[in-house]
Amino acid sequence: MKTYTTAIISLFIYLACPSYAQQLGFSISNNKKKVEIPFEIYNNLIIVPVVLNDELPLKFIIDTGVRTSILTEKAFGDIINLSYSKKYTISGLGGEQLIDAYITNNVSITLPGVTGRGHALLVLAEDYLELRNYLGTDVHGILGYELFSRFVVKIDYDRKIMTLTTPKHFKPGRKYREIPMDVHDTKPYITGRIIYGPNDVHSARLMVDSGASHGLRLDPNSESDIYIPENNINAILGRGLGGVMKGKIARIPMLQLEDKICWEDVITSFPDDHDFLDSLKSSGTNRNGSIGGEILTRFITVFDFPEEKLFLKPSKDYKDRFSYNMSGLTVKAKGSLLSTFEIVEVRKNSSGDLAGLKKGDLILKINGMDAASLHLNVINSILNSKENKKIKLVIQRSNEKLAFKFRLHSLI
Repeated sequence: MKTYTTAIISLFIYLACPSYAQQLGFSISNNKKKVEIPFEIYNNLIIVPVVLNDELPLKFIIDTGVRTSILTEKAFGDIINLSYSKKYTISGLGGEQLIDAYITNNVSITLPGVTGRGHALLVLAEDYLELRNYLGTDVHGILGYELFSRFVVKIDYDRKIMTLTTPKHFKPGRKYREIPMDVHDTKPYITGRIIYGPNDVHSARLMVDSGASHGLRLDPNSESDIYIPENNINAILGRGLGGVMKGKIARIPMLQLEDKICWEDVITSFPDDHDFLDSLKSSGTNRNGSIGGEILTRFITVFDFPEEKLFLKPSKDYKDRFSYNMSGLTVKAKGSLLSTFEIVEVRKNSSGDLAGLKKGDLILKINGMDAASLHLNVINSILNSKENKKIKLVIQRSNEKLAFKFRLHSLI
């Protein structure tokens, strides 16, 4: 069973960007028609190796919702002496916190088999997003529209291979389902159907967001027909610039993307009013929500931005049941090796809460295994695996070592 994980980020940067007709900086090496790039997956997010200015190897998330590439921490730019043309002060979630960011131009971004010259880069002053801590692996940036506008991008989550093809050489396979896709302000949108019941069916404009790990996210304030089911729980939905995103989690009886593409009991997040869009997410178009990695990983997915088409072919995980954080614990990795695991959130009335676990507890052992020898992905999988699974934790609280036992239980 696939474990559902909360979204980490979903950023939408509004900065000047070339149109399709202009020559973008990316090209496939040796004039090849296509190239295959291996990637890693963490919390349903795609992470690829990149090299900045031909000298600094880093890892970037591939995000359909990002307009301009992002470097998550200025310290990395300083290593290669990037020069900054402009400084921005940006409001965080709900306008509660201000963050600093810089613009640098004429940066080269190289991927395996792909060269990119003359790119703009948004550089965050500090690691506001804490991506490495919440993903449990080193992540240094985000790459989006500049790649998708230049190539047809195929993402095979089963093989962990991203294939970039020049548009004139792309031919979709016969087994793919073609879905119309509207690229507006550099972001891709499709139309889905939210089905609450036989006589309660509503069309929804959904952004396709490969840079968010959730399955379905809906804004109940976008239309009166979209509402939060009565059986819901309060939850931390993820992180954005400026802090955590709060809201509710519930199950939508059915999500339909196309006649033969639908799921029942879909875990859906409903962000609070002020958390749905921060100052970086305004896209200038009406939308009802988004689909993210928990949906996209169920397919081999092909994004054709130039022709505004999305192609989907079910993968091995297509029929997996949607599940959500049955322990109620949110854990992040700390330390230079990311091998210290801290509980940073305990959802009220969850299994972990009723067992007595607290924010700030450090996990030393989980089901008899040394936590330091595990990856954050593994720990999250154990904590969110299946109904009624027994969990044994040894934790450190201040100077004490304490043991806890509980069983996983879904509240929705």
